Amino acid sequence: MKIMKDVVVIVLFLISFYGFSQDCTLDIGGGNTEVLTSVFQLNANQVAKLEALQGEFKVKAKASQDEMDKLLEKHPQSSPEELTKLGEKYSVLEQNLVNLSRAADKEFLKIFNEKQYNRYLELCREAIRKPIVIKPIIYNDSISPR
Repeated sequence: MKIMKDVVVIVLFLISFYGFSQDCTLDIGGGNTEVLTSVFQLNANQVAKLEALQGEFKVKAKASQDEMDKLLEKHPQSSPEELTKLGEKYSVLEQNLVNLSRAADKEFLKIFNEKQYNRYLELCREAIRKPIVIKPIIYNDSISPR
């Protein structure tokens, strides 16, 4: 009976840990094209799409970062209430930046073939991260398996 309780506790812990684990991001905005190209064996079309997504993300992220900087510069900060409001507004802008990054990652993952997406899932499991779920594309010119 004690062993059963221990097993239940461990399973609940693992489930709750997975529930709170972070998303498995690829950091499209990080400019690590070479690493992504190598790890996922991207073809020329995929590299071009990656670079386009990186460019789009950088423009959107810059606008979001500018809003955050403007908020910090202009928002009153002389009372605890004002600081609380500043924190709430900043959190919204920060979450927007996270959402932009996740959207870019998802768009990138949409161009993966099945083998590339399975590699992504494998890496996410190893890192104990929640993968972004997409349906991989079936390519006629896909790269051969490793």
